[in-house]
Amino acid sequence: MTFTLYPAIDLRAGRAVRLRQGEFDEETVYDDDPVAVARAFAGAGAEWLHVVDLDAARTGQPANLAKIEAIAAAVPCKVQTGGGVRSVEAAGALLAAGARRVVVGTAAVESPELVEELCRLHPGSVAVGLDARGRDVAVRGWTENPGVDLVEAAQRFAEVGVSALVVTEIARDGTMEGPSLDQLLVVLSATDVPVIASGGVGSLADLVALADVRAGGRRLAGAIAGRAIYEGRFTLAEALERLGG
Repeated sequence: MTFTLYPAIDLRAGRAVRLRQGEFDEETVYDDDPVAVARAFAGAGAEWLHVVDLDAARTGQPANLAKIEAIAAAVPCKVQTGGGVRSVEAAGALLAAGARRVVVGTAAVESPELVEELCRLHPGSVAVGLDARGRDVAVRGWTENPGVDLVEAAQRFAEVGVSALVVTEIARDGTMEGPSLDQLLVVLSATDVPVIASGGVGSLADLVALADVRAGGRRLAGAIAGRAIYEGRFTLAEALERLGG
């Protein structure tokens, strides 16, 4: 399996931002023009973009749909997007806007039957985002803890045909302190679904470490990187070259 790097564009009020550990009062604005950011990533060789509507993740309302559509129209990259996908209609709107894959987070945990329906309607285009502190899954912009175990959730969604699991260690997200390899290894060992790592990437060495994770002959499908690129720890072009893609 190819290891794919997903440069992240997190949208809030139409701008490209990053949060630290999901805290909305710890926001850094990186660019007022997310479409320009997307074009730059495409120019550096990105195959996929990971675009998140942070406003929707918090409220459930698709506040940045027009921006996502503009990004998808502006670049040849495939767009993976999520944030507030809590209905068939919300997922359909994102796919109609040009996204190749939608990531369902809160709704997947609270209403697993929605994921099953979306997988029937849009086979190959539905991923589940599992955000956790250790193995304790969090929802609604990471503000609530429903008492769901990360590994049990991963196994449950493996049975309904999701195309990927996006696994985020909340404690590492936006910190650039390194990914949680142990957490990822546990999930990779527990399911045959492609696993995409998110949270903590701060260096090229972190990306190499993620690309080297193995369990039962499987490797991670890829990793999401955001703040480290925006703050110049490495360029996207450097990362793609190091990863061999």
